[in-house]
This record gives sequence, structure tokens and C-alpha cells, in this order.
Amino acid sequence: MKKVLLLGASGSIGTQTLDILAAHKDRFELVGFSVGKRIEKIPEIIKTFKTAKYVCVQQEADWIDLRKKYPYLKLFCGDAGLAELISTCNCDMVVNALVGFAGLVPSVTSLRLNKTLCLANKESLVVGGALVRDLLARGSGKLIPIDSEHVAIDKLLTCVPEKKVKKLLITASGGSFRDLPREKLVHVTPEKALAHPTWSMGAKITIDSATMMNKGFEVIEAKWLFDFPLAKTEILMHKESNVHSAVLLDDGTYVADVSKPDMHGPIEYALMERQIDFTLKYVDSLDQFKGMHFGEFDPKRYPAVGIALKAFRKGGNACAVLNAANEEAVYAFLNRKIGFLEIESIVSKALKNVQFIASPSLDDLIRTDAWTRNYVHTYVESRGGRKK
Repeated sequence: MKKVLLLGASGSIGTQTLDILAAHKDRFELVGFSVGKRIEKIPEIIKTFKTAKYVCVQQEADWIDLRKKYPYLKLFCGDAGLAELISTCNCDMVVNALVGFAGLVPSVTSLRLNKTLCLANKESLVVGGALVRDLLARGSGKLIPIDSEHVAIDKLLTCVPEKKVKKLLITASGGSFRDLPREKLVHVTPEKALAHPTWSMGAKITIDSATMMNKGFEVIEAKWLFDFPLAKTEILMHKESNVHSAVLLDDGTYVADVSKPDMHGPIEYALMERQIDFTLKYVDSLDQFKGMHFGEFDPKRYPAVGIALKAFRKGGNACAVLNAANEEAVYAFLNRKIGFLEIESIVSKALKNVQFIASPSLDDLIRTDAWTRNYVHTYVESRGGRKK
């Protein structure tokens, strides 16, 4: 029986993880979870999972009130509380479904404590990939991806000889504005940006899908996870999101992971620690491929990808700047303080203006995150905090 700690239980990945845990109570025991500000989710979770006795919330006022309401729970608060939660509860596995930079310290903490880390938090690798790699190299903890694209690659690389893989192909739907030319994006609204055509996700990742910053992040993640050269990792446009990733072999053969755009499968793959039979299967009918569309990725249409990869190549704390600037710019757009296309320009400005550190420690990355957020906030407010 695996004891599981779920961080980000109230989000899209978190709620689907709860589905999997509920369906496999003979294999998993939820011992704790975090819900951020969504404290209304707590009663339902602890009713379904009576073994969950450790809970972290974001706000101190909620923490104080909940201590009175649930005296039998061990309650934690804030970012520091997340690290304390991981250290205190007796878990084997941490599912990190947090959104944004807040997920980095919990990921590092989990690996340092030799936990199995099921990772849906992109930022842990985008910002702290070098730290995570070094911990894993020292035999500290174990990491399994949850993102559907990386789960697909993970499965495919167990089915084909890695030495024969010519390219990794990460698919991209193109987001909510994929059928609009770039010049039409000047006045798009948050509501339209949040209307993703195939996936149901949280607000921040849905905007990242529309800018395609998420694909830049996923290429960076793939580099840390699989150590393929960036030149051998490409983005393949695929509207239907049924092919999650593919590999191109040196004989010209493509091998793909095909399934509906749903996260339950990738989450289960991670929770089961890859102990699912994914022997390569050959289809005997092409019916499942009807209506699928594929196309080349256009870097001029989606410059956010190039911005992300430039930051990765620069190294140091550049990806910490990249992530923090993107997070702040996305939320500024959602709050109608900037236009959609300004997300990219603000990220580029931050990368030019925030102090560069060549070999950052975890503390340096935390400081960089704060510097960058302050820079973006000041920049947005100096313009009157509204779209121009």
C-alpha cells in the first residue's frame, strides 16, 4: 500500500488524481494534501479519504479557522507549510500538481527526502532542472513525469531502442487562437483565450497553451528528463490532441502514443510507477486516425517558444526569470492589465533586465523569482496597469 501526498488537490490534475486514488484504494492511501485557497474542497476530500490527516492551505486566516473546525487534522500554512508537510507526513510518494514556481521547493524537498516524485509541475524542471538532475544523480529520490507529452515519450522509449531514435516529437494543439493569424491577436480577451478547443485545464496553463509558452517549457522538460539534444526535439502541430508525442526512428518509421485528450491515463501511469504493460501494439485498423491533422510548427507565429529556448540555452537563472515573468504577465493579462501579445514582450524585457546569475543555488532561484515579479509588477503598473 503506497502512502500518497497530493499537492494541488483542488486543481485540474489534482482532482483527476483523486479520481485515480479513489478507484485504487486497495493500492494507495492518501495521507495528506494541499488545496491552496480552495478550502471548500477539504470536507469532500477528507470524507472520501478518511486516511488524509495532513492538510496545507495557503492563507493564515484559513489556517487559524480550520484548526478550530478540524482539531484532529494536522494543518500547515503557506509555502513554508508545503515543505513542512512533506517532511512531517509519512508518505512514500508525492504528487506535485501545484501550478507555477510554488512547486519548485516541494519537488526539491521531496527528492531530498528520498520520495518518489510524480511531477506535473512544469516549473520544477524549467526553473530547477539542474538541481533536480543533481539530486537524482546522487540517488536521492525518484522522478516520474505526469505531463501527457512526457509520459508518452517515457512509454515510447521503453518500446524502441533509444539508439535508433532520430527525433522526439512533442505535439501541440496550438491553443485557443490556433486558427487566428498573429495580427488578429492584438485585442483578444481572456474569455476567448480560456476557451481551449480540446483540453480542460486551469486558467494559467490554458493561457500558456494559447501563447505556446507551455511547449517551450515542455521541450525544456524533455531535455532534463530524457537528455536528448534540443536539435533532436521538435514540436509537431496536431489539433485533435490524440497523439500526445511520437518518436521518429532512423529508418523513417514513426512510433506514436495515441489516446483521447484526458489526463487520467498519464496520472495512473505515474502513480503505478510505470508498472503497466505498455508493450508496443500494432493497429489493425486506421479508423482511429480518421480526421487527424498534423502540421509544421511556425516559430514566427509562436515566438514564446523561441524565447523559452533562448533562456534555456543561456543557462544560469535565466529560466527562473523566464518563468516568473511569464507567470506575472499571464495573470496581468487575465486581470485585463495588459494585452495578450504583451505577455511575450514583457518576458523578453525581464530576461534583458533582471540580474543574471551563472550558477544559481536554490536560494538564488528564489531571489530571482522575487526580483522578476517585482520588475514585471513595476513595469505593468508604470503603464497605468491597463491595456494600451
